[in-house]
Amino acid sequence: MARLTGKVAVVTGASKGIGAAIARELAKDGASVIVNYATSAQGAEAVVAKINAGGGKAKAVRADVSKPAEAKQLVDAAVSEFGRIDILVNNAAVYEFLPLHKITETHFDRMFDLNVRGLLFTTQAAAGAIGEQGGTIINIGSMASLSAPPGGSVYSATKAALDAITRSLAAELGPRKILVNAVLPGPVETEGAQSMPDWDQFKTQLLPRTPLGRVGQPRDIASVVSFLASEDAGWITGQIIPVAGGLR
Repeated sequence: MARLTGKVAVVTGASKGIGAAIARELAKDGASVIVNYATSAQGAEAVVAKINAGGGKAKAVRADVSKPAEAKQLVDAAVSEFGRIDILVNNAAVYEFLPLHKITETHFDRMFDLNVRGLLFTTQAAAGAIGEQGGTIINIGSMASLSAPPGGSVYSATKAALDAITRSLAAELGPRKILVNAVLPGPVETEGAQSMPDWDQFKTQLLPRTPLGRVGQPRDIASVVSFLASEDAGWITGQIIPVAGGLR
């Protein structure tokens, strides 16, 4: 029996990249999956189609989780569709690096609204819906919270906030048997990363600092998330886990 059989998962920002890989991996391991998207309905439906074609169960649900009311609607949709929620993966995020003199209120608000407020209120909704059986919440952070590179003051701050929220909620929700952990990817070769004008230069700079000698692939992150969602990780909570090939 697959290790997540009977579980229901919500993955935010799952229409492409790391989120799509996580949704597919959880489904492969037996979970029924809500594939959340904000703008890319076509991408989300493609993820759902692939899961269903492989014998899994999935449904695409639109919600802008930076808005607390829509985050609650997303969780309600999961319960309505599959009867429960056991796993929440907070993956939805925006990424932009700007030097200090170019930072604007719009830049700041866009990052914090989704990366921090969205994560917090989606978790609030999910925690309220998780039953006595307990569950698991996995936050997708970034190595930028640890390395804080130049130009990343706002983005890195949002991911540092994610780390702090993870530790705090693990302590708060532990008595309810809800585990809370964070996974911190390094550079991952996604559609979005490949579209960056300086992606090749970025890889060249980071590879010498990565003992495993390559950038990550989405499934490198997804397999760790699926493990953390399983009973095999039932004694792990409050952890901030770099998954970055040893990037220093």
